Amino acid sequence: MNKRRIVITGAGVISALGFSANALYQSLLDGRSAVRAMPEWQGQIPVGPDNVTAAPVELPPEMSKSITRHYRRSMGNAALFATLAAQAAVEQSGLSAAELSGGRTGCVISSTIGSSSEVYESTKAVIEKRFNELSACQFFRIVSHSSAFNVANFFGINGVQLSPCSACASSLQSIGLAYEQILAGRQEVFLAGGSDEVTPIVVSSFRHLYALADSRELMPQEQSRPFDARRCGLVCGEGAGILVLEEYEHAQRRNAPILAEIAGYATNCTGSQISQSDSSSIESCMRLALDDAQVSTDEVDYISAHATSTVAGDREEAAAIRAIFADRVPVSSCKGHLGHTLGASGALESAAVLEMIRHGVILPTGNLEQVAEDCAGLNLPLAPVQRQIKTALKNCIAFGGVNASLVFKMPA
Repeated sequence: MNKRRIVITGAGVISALGFSANALYQSLLDGRSAVRAMPEWQGQIPVGPDNVTAAPVELPPEMSKSITRHYRRSMGNAALFATLAAQAAVEQSGLSAAELSGGRTGCVISSTIGSSSEVYESTKAVIEKRFNELSACQFFRIVSHSSAFNVANFFGINGVQLSPCSACASSLQSIGLAYEQILAGRQEVFLAGGSDEVTPIVVSSFRHLYALADSRELMPQEQSRPFDARRCGLVCGEGAGILVLEEYEHAQRRNAPILAEIAGYATNCTGSQISQSDSSSIESCMRLALDDAQVSTDEVDYISAHATSTVAGDREEAAAIRAIFADRVPVSSCKGHLGHTLGASGALESAAVLEMIRHGVILPTGNLEQVAEDCAGLNLPLAPVQRQIKTALKNCIAFGGVNASLVFKMPA
């Protein structure tokens, strides 16, 4: 029995470097950084120095107001980002309202915590006994599947709704779940991806984990530097990435644009420690995804690494990639420019991969100047590389030891 083919027919992006997949790609190509100092958070980070950096989305008011209050009132920023990104993805795909609400379209969108800003504000109101300021809508903004049900409600989607919550692997698992659901014949179309927002409470959490960049020797825009010898931790970002996944023949019947094919997917976990994944489990995940895609290691043209700029995380992922590919395949990470967009990162960076496939350009890792000894032996381009990308591999790795890998193919 032939395996069903799953294609991507739309991609929507809300990011600190642009509000479309192409705008994000152009910003990355130009070497722009979204990272800046956050003086407005002075005194709100309870641990560590106050030289906090982040990569926030500067959303124009008219974009936010384009979602009417009827829908907007149950949305925190994460759900708002997801809805705006989903609008763009649906528009590109050409899906009609009837197709979205016909029962054969599903929605799988994730985030790490729902709306962390709403968690902060509602908790503060309780502590200060300002109970009259609490509202029922805050519950709908806070829950971890807020982005999923808000997007489903906005479009009238009544098929399968899912929302994996696996930290920084969440949105890649969302795409993988959508792929598996369509593969099994349970749905024909999915809106899939993730969203997250950056707030002092999020940054504080990473500070407590000793995972946050805090070098006083580097400018804010230089703090996130995956694979680099001077890397010292991650920088938190925010945004959303939503893809439209569709069964190939369904897409053909409606003459939908085909951006790429999802050929394979895998997810696993380390199962021995909660702080990070080890190289052997990451390696296993990549091999499982390649096996699912029936793709050999020699066929992979590019790897979009998770690489958050933490010392241990980059080291383990580099070792896993090296064990499979040696230095043959170009590897890069978007996080030097974009920061770590947490639960949105897999989908946002997948949208960037789609643009690299379209343009035939491999983008370098931002701020990578001197490859660290523990990341040596990889093909890490320092400038854009013109190259046809027929097959690309995307990794996501999360606290809790969660790994996910997707295989993309150029549209035939």
